[in-house]
Amino acid sequence: MAATLSLSSPLFLAAPSRGNLLRPSKIPPLSASHRLSPRGPARDVISYGVASVGTSWSAANTLGNGYTGRVHDRGQQRRMGIVSVIGRKSRTRETVVPDPDYRLPIAILGIAGAFAYADNLLASAPVGLLGLLLLFQTTRVRFVFDNEALEVKVGDQLQESGENVFVGGKNRWKYSTFINWELWWPQFPILVYFKESQTKPEGQIHFFPVIFNGRQLYDVMVERAGPSKTSGPK
Repeated sequence: MAATLSLSSPLFLAAPSRGNLLRPSKIPPLSASHRLSPRGPARDVISYGVASVGTSWSAANTLGNGYTGRVHDRGQQRRMGIVSVIGRKSRTRETVVPDPDYRLPIAILGIAGAFAYADNLLASAPVGLLGLLLLFQTTRVRFVFDNEALEVKVGDQLQESGENVFVGGKNRWKYSTFINWELWWPQFPILVYFKESQTKPEGQIHFFPVIFNGRQLYDVMVERAGPSKTSGPK
């Protein structure tokens, strides 16, 4: 019945030419077998613009396959994007906070005590104050190495340290801006130096007393900022 309706409906017939409008041709009536069979006559009238049921079904299958293919492609691209994101996340480095090391302030306080024992109070006083300051800073200042930058924070809760009192700006510098860095001295680290281009293009130099574990500090600096010219602590 569906084949009969599609073949007889004027909506699916091709528009006749102008000549045929003046001389309408006689179309022989379809037999009952032709009207009921969707296969035989349907192929004969495709040239007149009439689509058969079989052809429509084939076109639907083709469109369906194309749609399925596009959905499959989009699904594959989405899975590839997820894998890519997971891959980037898997390369994220953990945050490292070197342990505090009290050897430097204790050594400076020992030197101040030696000056005081030698009755050299003029030298003992400033050295002793420096030792006390470093001892206090060792209890609170932390170097935090996250995935992309070194940041100076304070306290066990790793609170913000505010702006740099000497050059301004946040105490946070990206590894990609490091020009050079050194650890003095490897056997007994006292100072860590680095130069970065984030604060100013020509480079800004920073010095920090090594009040952290020297071995941990050196290892993480090599990993995040590249190798130094000096050797590591032993």
